[in-house]
Parts: sequence; C-alpha cells; structure tokens
Amino acid sequence: MKQNRGVRHYIGGIGVTHNKPKPDDRSDNVEKLQDMVQNTIENIEEAQESMEFSNAEERQRIQAKNERREESIAAMREEIKDEAADRENGYQ
Repeated sequence: MKQNRGVRHYIGGIGVTHNKPKPDDRSDNVEKLQDMVQNTIENIEEAQESMEFSNAEERQRIQAKNERREESIAAMREEIKDEAADRENGYQ
C-alpha cells in the first residue's frame, strides 16, 4: 500500500511536495542533550589518550578541538537547564 507523502504540485515543470511539519516534541530533549554531553566527554578523554602517540602539531590540534568541545559541553548544560525548566512549566 502506497503511503501518502504529501500533496505534489507542479510549478514551472518542477514537482514540489508540501508536507505538514511534524509537531514539536521536546519531551526527550533533556535526555538527548545528556547523552550528547556524555559522548562529548568520552571524545575528549579518547583524544587526550591519543595525544600520547601524537606529534606536537597533532597535540596542538587536539587541544584546540578539546577546548571547543568543552565550550560545547557548557552550552549543552545550559540548554539542559532551560529544557528541564521548560518541562517543569509544561513547555509554555
């Protein structure tokens, strides 16, 4: 059975499909963000371990990347706080 994937219109000979956007489901955002933080921490740890076998240029690149990862973690933790507060308030 063929699924309806939206209405297809032809504009100037080009087929355009109009799909309805999915409803906003933020119910698992906190968990997803927590997983992302954990994965990023693991990436930092693995990168630090690899520095033992790296030359000076590679170590410098790894350190710079880990600094960016730390910044990302801080931003994700702020987003976790915001999402948790929004969850408590019923996403209003």
